Amino acid sequence: MQDKYSHQEVESAAQADWTARDAYRVTEDAARPKFYACSMLPYPSGKLHMGHVRNYTINDMLARQLRMRGYNVLMPMGWDAFGLPAENAAMKNKVPPAQWTYDNIAYMKKQMQAMGLAIDWSREVATCSPEYYKWNQWLFLKMLEKGIAYRKTQVVNWDPVDQTVLANEQVIDGKGWRTGAPVEKREIPGYYLKITDYAEELLGHVQTQLPGWPERVKLMQENWIGKSQGVRFAFPHDIRDASGALIGDGRMFVFTTRADTIMGVTFCAVAPEHPLAAHAATLDPAVAAFIEESKAGGTTEAELAVQEKKGVRTGLFVKHPFIEDPIEVWVGNYVLMSYGDGAVMGVPAHDERDFAFALKYDIPIRQVVQVDGEHYDYHHWHEWYGDKRNGVTVNSDTFSGLAYEEAVDAVAHALEERGLGGKKTTWRLRDWGVSRQRYWGTPIPIIHCEEHGAVPVPEKDLPVILPQDCIPDGSGNPLAKHEGFHAGVTCPVCGKAARRETDTMDTFVDSSWYFMRYCDPKNEQQMVGEGAAYWMPMDQYIGGIEHAILHLLYARFWTKVMRDLGLVKIDEPFTKLLTQGMVLNHIYFRKTDKGGIEYFWPHEVQDVHDAAGKVIGATLKSDGSAIEYGGVGTMSKSKNNGVDPQDLIEKYGADTARLYTMFAAPPEATLEWNDAAVEGSYRFLRRVWNFGVKLAGVDGAAANASIQGVAKLQQVSFGPAAKALRFEMHNVLRQIDYDYQRMQYNTVVSGAMKMINALESFKGEGVPGAEVAAIEGFGILLRVLYPATPHIADQLWKQLGYAGELGDLLDAPWPTVDESALVQDEIELMLQVNGKLRGSLRVPAGADKAAIEAAALASEDFVKFAAGATPKKVIVVPGRLVNVVV
Repeated sequence: MQDKYSHQEVESAAQADWTARDAYRVTEDAARPKFYACSMLPYPSGKLHMGHVRNYTINDMLARQLRMRGYNVLMPMGWDAFGLPAENAAMKNKVPPAQWTYDNIAYMKKQMQAMGLAIDWSREVATCSPEYYKWNQWLFLKMLEKGIAYRKTQVVNWDPVDQTVLANEQVIDGKGWRTGAPVEKREIPGYYLKITDYAEELLGHVQTQLPGWPERVKLMQENWIGKSQGVRFAFPHDIRDASGALIGDGRMFVFTTRADTIMGVTFCAVAPEHPLAAHAATLDPAVAAFIEESKAGGTTEAELAVQEKKGVRTGLFVKHPFIEDPIEVWVGNYVLMSYGDGAVMGVPAHDERDFAFALKYDIPIRQVVQVDGEHYDYHHWHEWYGDKRNGVTVNSDTFSGLAYEEAVDAVAHALEERGLGGKKTTWRLRDWGVSRQRYWGTPIPIIHCEEHGAVPVPEKDLPVILPQDCIPDGSGNPLAKHEGFHAGVTCPVCGKAARRETDTMDTFVDSSWYFMRYCDPKNEQQMVGEGAAYWMPMDQYIGGIEHAILHLLYARFWTKVMRDLGLVKIDEPFTKLLTQGMVLNHIYFRKTDKGGIEYFWPHEVQDVHDAAGKVIGATLKSDGSAIEYGGVGTMSKSKNNGVDPQDLIEKYGADTARLYTMFAAPPEATLEWNDAAVEGSYRFLRRVWNFGVKLAGVDGAAANASIQGVAKLQQVSFGPAAKALRFEMHNVLRQIDYDYQRMQYNTVVSGAMKMINALESFKGEGVPGAEVAAIEGFGILLRVLYPATPHIADQLWKQLGYAGELGDLLDAPWPTVDESALVQDEIELMLQVNGKLRGSLRVPAGADKAAIEAAALASEDFVKFAAGATPKKVIVVPGRLVNVVV
């Protein structure tokens, strides 16, 4: 056994052994309880970051510990390999996205293997492989058959220079991120999935079937689904188109949760795409110009929430449903056609957005709700204006004097009597648009025929293969110009020449079921099979909070669709969810002469501190020039504050990287990077190795006795010091057991540190049972450390002979707490004199109060600090302390 800890030798030896034995291959086994632990699959961007290291180490600790406890544990890995970053890299590097993607996968897989993760690589999937996305296409066709998938026009961001659709995040200040051209809104056809058909079930299951999810994630899901109960009704009108026909049959519908304020309506606003807006544009050039301007705005609710609210009068009027007053119609850039009916009623007195809009455009404000003791100010918004709980209606004709619910009921009933509307439940959730006008994604399996329109590709012709030789150039989707993609395509119905659909699927499709495919990765005949029946639902899912809404929602929806199609028998895919915290590091920068920002790596700077030691700035080590300190933020390549795991592994080893990320913070909390603490983790592992070297010369018989179980140990005669060591080790083990169960791995590591402290301070010379106690204790330490630092634990376990009795550490039995070791002959109590700590006192474990008092008064510490004073009172707190009052 080598004297000095060499992480390179230790880790290469352990990994070579695991690889040679294919140690992590997992098969279904009905004889053992199963546990499926999975981390969210990464995008193959090129390199792992410390967030990956943390995420996967959490998963690895869980998987390894449960395997030792007898579970059949699956921990797979794959690659979320389609998406826009690959196209951007292709344009920059002039290489096909496929080449860039597969090169990155190879490198990142190598990094994962260097971390020693217990991944079953036989189940690896890449979502860009035809073997995987064939099933995206197959299920899409099944959804099309069932009416879950359908085709309609959609409003998108269009870059007129690149001739391509842009994602919302690619639109910056109304311009294309690459060309700088003003972005237009265009309506183009696309495919949607009816996730709204599952809205009620998705919402209901949040509370009934997800008890192992964080409450904040469940709340985010609920808010996104957004169930609203209100009133949908129509404003009648006599607005006719050029042919004389009533637009919308003479009714403009809106939905509101505040029907109690209906008598306060002073305007209505419609989306720029609304039929009334289109009609107004033919009558007034100013309206037409405003609609064109609005095309440069956002297409999502989130974007509209932050952009400036603008509007234009249309010159059109609808009628109030009760008093038939004319209500002016505006076009508003904040109204989305895709939400509700594309129109809203404006009640500026009791809606903050409407209030600001009314002040801006001098629209009347009519108060119709009053809260006792409050005075309405028509020039400034106050929170109580929007309060529906404490107010009553005023200035509302027959509806005056009613509380919120009474008023809503009365208004809804009156609207029903007039045939104009009534109560309705609506949802914030909208159907999922899955069409993307991009290249690097799953081809939508549709063929377009002039005679028969959009025709599904026959199942026998799946997969529709995506060409891998395209290099996007920014001039639109290269699939439209790829002859091989379109060559020989005929209509499945009539056999005439046709063309393929060039849209690809949203990459959220790929990540909505990959965890199912892990269960049956090589099944060529079925999307999922017996493997999914065995492994699903997943027992523990681990990933970032940034995926708490869309990914999880789509995965839940996809699972329910698969259930309804008879592919699986579960309602929900993930039993428990852990959202790990971000890894943070310091940010340093300065502004350039041209207004940009230049970032610097932490190792390039010297901190400047104030009198309290707080960092207030920094200087460059190279030239001493001053730069700014930006605090701590999420590690990012763009901010030069990332830490390359490969550098860390080469310098300190994978075990150090793993140990540090587990010890520095609880899994759910953010982790602030600390180079000094990384070195501390490395020193700890050296201490563990050095203690192992010390034990290497201990008698083998003693080693065997210590690892053959409680029965053997109970035959050993332990001296007081050995008993004290065993008490400490088993007492800490009990806490570590609990911490593993709740996945608080930072305290697992701190418990291991307590164990090595106890072992190092143990004075065993001449103590009966000393060798047995030390080797038993170190065997416990190696097993509790193994899930966090598998390489060093594995090598010490083998080299010290533990494997000879208990087998390989991967499947060694988890240590159990020996209750007899926790039964003490003596206990230690704190000794206080007049309430001040003056020493300690050891007494028999069964000593009564009188015996403890006598021992305290006879102790050297009491005699010293009492200085001859007569004791007035002795207070005994059982198991804790003795306080002598003099």
